Amino acid sequence: MKISNVIWAGLLTAVLAASSVAPVSAALIYNSDLNIWEQVNERPLGQSARSRRSSAVKRELVSYQTKLKPGSLVVETSERRLYLVLGEGKALRYGIGVGREGFAWAGTNKISRKAEWPGWTPPAEMRQRVPDLPTYMPGGPDNPLGARALYIGSTLYRVHGTSEPWTIGQAVSSGCIRLTNEDVTDLYERVKVGATIVVNQ
Repeated sequence: MKISNVIWAGLLTAVLAASSVAPVSAALIYNSDLNIWEQVNERPLGQSARSRRSSAVKRELVSYQTKLKPGSLVVETSERRLYLVLGEGKALRYGIGVGREGFAWAGTNKISRKAEWPGWTPPAEMRQRVPDLPTYMPGGPDNPLGARALYIGSTLYRVHGTSEPWTIGQAVSSGCIRLTNEDVTDLYERVKVGATIVVNQ
């Protein structure tokens, strides 16, 4: 009986110890830039939700000299930073994810449209590479375009959000410029349709 009691006590201790560990579940999120479904561990209970939304690259006010008008955007691909020109030698600097090797680009254009929680229609070229892509994904938290999108001219490129903040500061996209959902929402409120965007390599 004493041995049995010891065994039961050991089992009870193990169960209690296991229950003190925060449960973690897994979710699949489609990464349109890498053309794959990725398993992403959702945050354990008790972990700050903010830590899942934010990136290590913080938005900040910086000195910035340019002849561009206030409200213009400058993407410095090599720096992995986007600058919103404020004027008087100042800009807001955001961390971004940029095009991976073979998908980087440069040029000057205008912001042609803005959308909140945009839907996503994979381009024909992407669907050729990955035939099982959906023809359309409605907007929402799991959509690859995130919370907001700023469309660049008539191109397929956008400045958009992402639910994968750990990709900020990396070259991972198919040419789009991605920010955290928190940062792209902030940028969205500040930028007008018709604003100039300059992308430098």
